[in-house]
Amino acid sequence: MEDRRLEAFARLLDIMDELRVKCPWDRKQTFQSLRNNTIEETYELADAIADNDMESIREELGDLLLHVVFYSKLGDEQNAFDIGDVANAICDKLIYRHPHVFADVHADTPDEVMQNWEQLKLKEKHKKKGVLGGVPRSLPAMVKAFRIGEKAASAGFDWEKKEDVWAKVKEEIGEVQQEMDRAGSASFDREKLQEEFGDLFFAMINAARLYHVDPELALEHSNKKFIRRFGYIEDRAQAEGKPLGSMTLDEMEALWQEAKKSE
Repeated sequence: MEDRRLEAFARLLDIMDELRVKCPWDRKQTFQSLRNNTIEETYELADAIADNDMESIREELGDLLLHVVFYSKLGDEQNAFDIGDVANAICDKLIYRHPHVFADVHADTPDEVMQNWEQLKLKEKHKKKGVLGGVPRSLPAMVKAFRIGEKAASAGFDWEKKEDVWAKVKEEIGEVQQEMDRAGSASFDREKLQEEFGDLFFAMINAARLYHVDPELALEHSNKKFIRRFGYIEDRAQAEGKPLGSMTLDEMEALWQEAKKSE
């Protein structure tokens, strides 16, 4: 390894030691107080990755690395663990979970690697919660659904052919429509409609997984596309001196189509 990388990391550790002593804010922090900041930094990194902004990715990785070092410093102060323990633990885990690299197990495809990975995780002492027990409770619902699908598939619970998932999607669409058709009647149950929408979303997320599409990135792409096109409508309305609220739906649709053509 290049010495400059080790020197940079040692510099970060030294700075953290100094901040913990001399900075009132850093001295005050605990595991609990840093938690929300860590979540925010993770999302900022996710945004940078979605934008494929290498400069921002580098910056956000640094922010996240600071949190790893900070938590390790807190652990050291409590005589629980230090950054060396953290690094060695992940090294040991990587070696254990990559027997196709460090032992004599064969895995020739990424899917085989993932299946071995999940099976090995289940064997670890702290993973006695079942196949789905390791999915963090606080994950966003879409990410959680994707991970649930991955883990269930690693245990063999999946569609035999990826095309088969569309029958499930169509089934769930039908059930949503059935509940929507009851709207306004005495038998309408909004909670049941919510449940059916959830089942449809879950089926669509599994479809995305089977076709190797990240549903979070796909939806974020659509979010940005909508914002961009709606912004075009707002700009054109302002240029024409028309309040957006006074425009007809047909007028806005025409501008929407202009926005699409301009992309």
